[in-house]
Amino acid sequence: MTVKILALDTATENCSVALLTDDGIYFRSEVAPRDHTKKILPMVDDVLKEAGLSLNDLDALAFGRGPGSFTGVRIGIGIAQGLAFGADLPMIGISTLEAMAQGVYRKHGESAVATAIDARMSEIYWGRFLRQEDGSWLAQDAECVISPALVVEKSIDDENTWFTAGTGWEAYSDLLTQLPFRREISSIVYPDAQDIVSLAKIELLKGNTVSVEEASPVYLRDKVTWKKLPGRE
Repeated sequence: MTVKILALDTATENCSVALLTDDGIYFRSEVAPRDHTKKILPMVDDVLKEAGLSLNDLDALAFGRGPGSFTGVRIGIGIAQGLAFGADLPMIGISTLEAMAQGVYRKHGESAVATAIDARMSEIYWGRFLRQEDGSWLAQDAECVISPALVVEKSIDDENTWFTAGTGWEAYSDLLTQLPFRREISSIVYPDAQDIVSLAKIELLKGNTVSVEEASPVYLRDKVTWKKLPGRE
């Protein structure tokens, strides 16, 4: 079965769009931490024009559902909902951690991936995944927000060599180097829409879509620190 899916992600510093068609994947990606709202829609226009398609030609719209930056996740979902609503498309939310695992497979062909995004506040968004025969990823460690020290404390060695992905590995390298399992460094630092769209195809073929109204973020953390402005209580 051939499908056409547009995917976008702004959950981290990377801003990316990908369009899956019969001819392959058209994509744009740029690290632009403060310019997501300026970059994302022109990227959408670019890939649609390159493929010669419109939103109404698509079967679904996928998005990075988090975890990641609170603002970035909200921007991505909000724009995705607007596009999907206008074209009456079902939506597919994909974990940004799983997308990084897929990126490791795409780049290195590896099937055991440990992901860590710097979540600030001395914490990381953490997950470990094993690739399955159908191309999906099985969580070995459930996605969570956790301190690097606690990850080290709770982890045990196993037979796998885990390929690392995400900004957390560099941000907390002094702690994460103490992990007991074998690790190799990958080139994947951020999630990318071309990996989101590949995972979204699997979900679409399984019938795992939601309506625009049901599309929701996964923050993992229910609080955020911010500096109070003068006069704000």
